[in-house]
Amino acid sequence: MEVVLASASPRRLALLEQVGIAARVVPADFAEEAGSAAEARLVALHNAQGKCRAVAAAVGDAVPVVAADTIVVIDEDILGKPADACEAKAMLARLSGRSHQVMTGVAVRYQGRELSEVCVTDVKFRPLEAEEIDAYVATGEPLDKAGAYGIQGRGALLVEQIRGCYNNVVGLPLSRLHMMLQEIGVGRSGEARQKLAGKGK
Repeated sequence: MEVVLASASPRRLALLEQVGIAARVVPADFAEEAGSAAEARLVALHNAQGKCRAVAAAVGDAVPVVAADTIVVIDEDILGKPADACEAKAMLARLSGRSHQVMTGVAVRYQGRELSEVCVTDVKFRPLEAEEIDAYVATGEPLDKAGAYGIQGRGALLVEQIRGCYNNVVGLPLSRLHMMLQEIGVGRSGEARQKLAGKGK
């Protein structure tokens, strides 16, 4: 299987390669929107759809275009990527000993059809000491990640438990993406795709 990945994220690319999906990386020229925690699902969905449509408009959708947007939500706030080490430390201190949600909006576009949805995973951090927060931030790992941690890296040491899809926290819910690709007709015969297209009208 081959897709166009509308993201420059090396983590998403690695996840696709892990399950045998070859991806051509085409970062989206799309300005992501922010919002309140009450709108978190809509924000993740809007950004994923926007990236997907921008890339499909540029390169076409003869090959499936896959886009995603991952956000971290706690209390009434969406935690994006920290601006600097100080903000990363503040985010981690806020997550310490508490549960939060990771939401990934996923959009797939193929031969004129589009599917999109949001996958949610609950994550709980163990209580963190200030010294270990400082040490983790000093590695540089938190600085390009929503919520200031990477569960697939050293950030795994901060996580006490998760409920839901692990890969969703990394940045792409693989099992759900697989089902979406099947649903939109990837890998099906031409006749099957025509039937699917007919149902979508």
